[in-house]
Amino acid sequence: MSKNKVSLKLKKAGYKFLSISMVLLLSGCWGQKKARKIYTENIKNAPFDAIIVPGIPYNGEHWDDVMMIRVYWAKYLYDQQITKHIIFSGSAVYTKYYEAKIMKKYAVALGVPESVIYTDTLAEHSTENVYYSLLQAYDLGFENVALATDPYQSYFMRNVFKKRKDKKLSYLPMDYEILEPMAKPEPKIDAASAIMENFVPLTERESGRERWRGTMGKNVDFSRLK
Repeated sequence: MSKNKVSLKLKKAGYKFLSISMVLLLSGCWGQKKARKIYTENIKNAPFDAIIVPGIPYNGEHWDDVMMIRVYWAKYLYDQQITKHIIFSGSAVYTKYYEAKIMKKYAVALGVPESVIYTDTLAEHSTENVYYSLLQAYDLGFENVALATDPYQSYFMRNVFKKRKDKKLSYLPMDYEILEPMAKPEPKIDAASAIMENFVPLTERESGRERWRGTMGKNVDFSRLK
């Protein structure tokens, strides 16, 4: 290949990289702007009977950034009296720890009363986090319920749950400008009681295609939702 052709190829690759970077940057800005708009619209329905907070895998030593911001967002919404209860959702999916139980332990350690926290330990996919938590919320007599998670998961769940007959679910995507100035120490927890016996990771029980179908809500019966 000639020197000029190599130079042209590298230049095109550079333009492509720049274009992708700009798209990601712009979509990130648009995402937070859109999230604030949705939050502002949905906060009018507060106080909520409960918020649903999807789980994230726990490695047995420390929470990762995603779990941290979801727990702190839940605490913020409770402290501000935007919600009366919290439902953490997540089975032991990729590690042996029940995600919902771990997140509850962190929330309690941060000062959220244990009496206002519920857990769903059935969900193994994002859609199931919302689905099983809604079923539990309705069994508890909660009607005014919101999903409280990061913006992109909020957008995805809004699209999936358009097929629901009940349109009461609200959305409270987190605002990073609210979370950023908070001190966010990781409290100590006893994770031993949140371990699933005879654990087998989801990757050994489902193929990639099956996991994707689960994420898209193919494993749940939406007609069960009121």
